[in-house]
Amino acid sequence: MRLLRSTDLALRLLMRLAVLGDATPTTREVAADMEVPYTHAAKVVAELQHMGLVDARRGRGGGLTLSDKGRTASVGTIVRAFEGEGDVVECEGDHPCPLNSACRLRGALRRAQEAFFASLDPLTVADVSADPTGPLLLQIGRAP
Repeated sequence: MRLLRSTDLALRLLMRLAVLGDATPTTREVAADMEVPYTHAAKVVAELQHMGLVDARRGRGGGLTLSDKGRTASVGTIVRAFEGEGDVVECEGDHPCPLNSACRLRGALRRAQEAFFASLDPLTVADVSADPTGPLLLQIGRAP
């Protein structure tokens, strides 16, 4: 299974905020540090803010901070939110699979996907940001 770029960025952004302490980077700074387009980072930040995981303040002295909910959020929950609960393969649509009515693979893939998410459920953002990862997160892009 391969994660979407937005899922990867969301996780890295949350992990980075978890170790920054009092620093409050802007979305533009995060985009530069993570070497992603600003528009992509802004969409991810908006979704994380909507989920209550990140607090974003505008203006002078503003920036991004990790909320308490963000620090204790389950990695599995975050990945589910960004990846969606859809099937691993598309069995329907413009060209439906001819095996659709009697396929055993679809259920197996769905169970494998859920096992993947379930293995991430016990991990929190704080867990995946702890040493030895924390110091490396501080070295991404510009130091705070």
